[in-house]
Amino acid sequence: MNEKLVLYPGSVTLDQLCQFYRNDPEIHLHESCKNRVDAAAHIVQQAAAGDEAVYGINTGFGKLASTRIPAEQTTQLQRNLILSHCCGVGEALPVKIVRMVMLLKIISLGRGASGVRWQVIKRLEKFLHIGLSPMVPEKGSVGASGDLAPLAHLTAVLLGEGYAMYKGKTMPASEALKAAGLEPLELGPKEGLGMINGTQVSTALALAALFDSWGLAQTALVSGAMTTDALMDSTAPFRPEIHALRGLQGQIDAAAALRGLLAGSQIRESHRSNDERVQDPYSIRCQPQVMGACLDLLRQIGSTLEIEANAVTDNPIVVIEDGSILSGGNFHAEPVAFAADQCALAIAEIGSITERRIAITVDPAQSFGLPAFLSPDPGLNSGFMIAEVTSAALMAENKHKAMPCSIDSTPTSANQEDHVSMACHAARRLQAMNQNLASIIAIELLTSVQGIEFRAPIETSPPLLKVMQVVRERVKRLENDRYLADDIARVKEMVMKRDIILAIEDDDLLPLL
Repeated sequence: MNEKLVLYPGSVTLDQLCQFYRNDPEIHLHESCKNRVDAAAHIVQQAAAGDEAVYGINTGFGKLASTRIPAEQTTQLQRNLILSHCCGVGEALPVKIVRMVMLLKIISLGRGASGVRWQVIKRLEKFLHIGLSPMVPEKGSVGASGDLAPLAHLTAVLLGEGYAMYKGKTMPASEALKAAGLEPLELGPKEGLGMINGTQVSTALALAALFDSWGLAQTALVSGAMTTDALMDSTAPFRPEIHALRGLQGQIDAAAALRGLLAGSQIRESHRSNDERVQDPYSIRCQPQVMGACLDLLRQIGSTLEIEANAVTDNPIVVIEDGSILSGGNFHAEPVAFAADQCALAIAEIGSITERRIAITVDPAQSFGLPAFLSPDPGLNSGFMIAEVTSAALMAENKHKAMPCSIDSTPTSANQEDHVSMACHAARRLQAMNQNLASIIAIELLTSVQGIEFRAPIETSPPLLKVMQVVRERVKRLENDRYLADDIARVKEMVMKRDIILAIEDDDLLPLL
């Protein structure tokens, strides 16, 4: 964690969020936001000591909003809120996700509209600096009013309650704070509500999925280009004139990437004339259209999530310009739920077209001279027969997982919170979908590399030769049948770590988010 990242709440970019996710730099909130934070906290403290009922400051919560709380009990009110909302279940969210949640909470609170004190924000920042990560169960949020249960588990650690990961060990939060030389915080008026009313868990999960999905989309363009060459298919459908006439930027970018990846291929040049085929299957010919649509969708998702990452999404909101404390509904995560559902569609479609290319490559009726299932000795050996079946199973599973979550809702909190977004599990399922997609792409890399090698002595393009080299450094050529699960796992790991992208990074061929 040598890099440093200075954040300006309200202006944090998608690139900065991706940098944090991938490289984990040391972050610092710019001090310029402190005055707004202090001003909002002062307004809340005045309201807590006043006679007027203000939701969440001197009242109960949800259906209990009409219950007035005396000034001397407002601190206890916030503590009770956190402990009562710690009802999450399931496995703990990955530390990487929890750290993103804390970052997003810091950004949101730093806008100076939540009414929390500066020391609460700095404590979260301290957790990031020292590597103290609350244990947050993955299930329990319906995405409105915010991610209440998971954020309560995160907040509980500030109080010395719940559990945390520190220095590689899971321990009670009180022990983690003691080991880190920190005292538990006592939350002031509205601070508990400011911490748990928000979309940060859903947004963190969606951002992580987006960053991984973009890398997988880039890698699928590479593996798709390799299959195109392995099958000795045409690059004419990638010509820029076709895509300029449609005008969709993602399609234009995808076609440009495919042209660049295949430029200089001896294989391509070897069959420009006297090729009996007139047109290639859609999974080859329509890669720019399908992958381009996915790129456009992912970019749209990025735009939404960048805004949400900078947003104030708790309730009520403090307006320091006139001292108002306004009760609204920014905690409703419908924009994140829609973004997550759209991301699921893109993941499923990338997997769908990739699986089709694998199927063509192993089929001797369609592979233009390649042996059945890419085995040098088919019959005695099954080659990649069942690897293709595995890719089909994963593709089908992702189709089912892509069913929309955002159209679901159920009333909660005695019908006070009667329409919810389901954003949290909409975003959480994307992790599993990306893992499935990475395996599908890994299988295509294995089949396309094997297919290109059958075209020797003529070679593929210089960029794709680099990719073949990094694959063959981890997995040897398939001659006779062997245990293939380890091969798939090794290449999948390369895909998730972006090794394929990094192999051709200097060529500057792949589209950017």
